[in-house]
Amino acid sequence: MLTSALKLKGYSLKTSKAYRGHVRRYLQNLAGYLELKGPGTLKEEELESAIIDSSRAKQYTLQLLEQGHSPAYVNQAISALRFLAVEVFKQPSEQTKYIRPKKEKKLPYVLSEQEVLRVIQAPTNLKHRTMLYLAYASGLRVSEVVRLKITDIDPERGILRVRQGKGKKDRHTLLSQTAWDMIKKYVKAERLSTSLWLFPGQHPGSHLHERSLQKVFKEALQTSGVMKQVGIHVLRHSFATHLLENGTDLRYIQELLGHANPSTTERYTHVSTKNLKRIQSPLDRILRDRDPRGE
Repeated sequence: MLTSALKLKGYSLKTSKAYRGHVRRYLQNLAGYLELKGPGTLKEEELESAIIDSSRAKQYTLQLLEQGHSPAYVNQAISALRFLAVEVFKQPSEQTKYIRPKKEKKLPYVLSEQEVLRVIQAPTNLKHRTMLYLAYASGLRVSEVVRLKITDIDPERGILRVRQGKGKKDRHTLLSQTAWDMIKKYVKAERLSTSLWLFPGQHPGSHLHERSLQKVFKEALQTSGVMKQVGIHVLRHSFATHLLENGTDLRYIQELLGHANPSTTERYTHVSTKNLKRIQSPLDRILRDRDPRGE
């Protein structure tokens, strides 16, 4: 029932898998709480009652937080339970309002321009280097890089079409000349003239898996010597921050990234060093005023 409802609502495969996992873990927890042998022994009315029981859900979410899960993880678990209650059991939405933990306000990690160059130029494999160039030059998510089709590239207009990105939205983003030059070399070397995907996977007709690209980035990071614990998403964060620091309007950056909410894009104003560089530390000023020679 849950799987069918998720499909009908148009949820992505990734979200559907996450929601099913949360519901399964909740049922396992509930079975233990009721001292049953497993979730399969729950009657439908018991399951429905447990889902809409706000006190039971609150107890479960508190347990998740105590186990060290992030507020984002717990919020997603609550969303999964609410979906089951409202969309599957047809409960009124006002009866399934659970207390959500406050979201963490974390600033995105960003690499400097030189650090980015060291990372994306680290791979000797042309395919690997092309993927990393595109991830940074166009501000793409991992899922968007691996799902690029050759027909998504429009060199005449200098744009890249992102089909059905996050939130199932199409958008256009930048196609840099440097990235396009590399794509041409890569397509010619790999003889991809008849391929559907720009980065084909191992199986015929499939695209490269996201984990493969994440592994490519991890190896490139190690090879580059950049000593930061970051994932490939840092290239997208760096793309946005570097655009902002070079004077690009925040509204254009929001469009390029495909953010629905402006506040999501505004995070980059907090990691940009453009204005910070104009501010002098009081320590430097005090020492300079005391000894102009800096001695």
